[in-house]
Amino acid sequence: MSEKPNDAAATDTVTAAMLAIGDELLSGRTKDRNIGHLADMMTAAGIDLKEVRIVSDDHDAIVEAVRALSKRYTYLFTSGGIGPTHDDITADAIADAVGRECTHDPAAMALLADHYAGRGLEFTEARQRMARMPIGAAHIGNPVSKAPGFIVDNIHVMAGVPSVFQAMLDNVMPTLKTGAKIHSLSVACPYGEGDIGGPLAAIQKAHSNVVIGSYPRYDGKRFSTEIVARSRDLQAAQAAQDAIAAMIDAIVPND
Repeated sequence: MSEKPNDAAATDTVTAAMLAIGDELLSGRTKDRNIGHLADMMTAAGIDLKEVRIVSDDHDAIVEAVRALSKRYTYLFTSGGIGPTHDDITADAIADAVGRECTHDPAAMALLADHYAGRGLEFTEARQRMARMPIGAAHIGNPVSKAPGFIVDNIHVMAGVPSVFQAMLDNVMPTLKTGAKIHSLSVACPYGEGDIGGPLAAIQKAHSNVVIGSYPRYDGKRFSTEIVARSRDLQAAQAAQDAIAAMIDAIVPND
């Protein structure tokens, strides 16, 4: 069976980063919901989300972060700062980061003009700001509020409103190169991390192609741990899972 056009070879690693933009995120006024959603979608596609940054509505900070992250990873996804207000500066910053002029995109202008006419609303200068993007950028469709996101180079620029971000990401996902899927195997451990820390470190050392994470739980009476083995090699993950289970069976817990 032939691969889909956007499938990478099984050995390829496709990476991504996210840049969340907005003073409201750093002040706590808005609680981010987009990072977790992107992480879920990337994991399902076999894309490694390697880094997430949050920056304020500061032109130079956005430019610096975009240049660093887009250079380092296969894909960069941004959220926030492409609305109609004065502090929505993402489009201008992205344009500067990639060395292109930011202008009112003719197709976006026509799309939004028709949208607001259909609602009986004036297509004001503020609303026209949502049609601004770097010259040559491709649109990301927005079925929720019509104002498009855009793609330039490997940078995917999307809205910060979670419902719009998710809808835009749904349109982006089929266009991405995907990597080999990561297998994630869990083991429930009745002991706390203090009991398993040493033996678990030894297992991690012995299974270098598996990433092993431990996640403490507390039920109000005692600690337990969920241990997760992750690898693109299913047999390697299963071997680590077996070693973890054997470790749990051999533990004499601390009193």
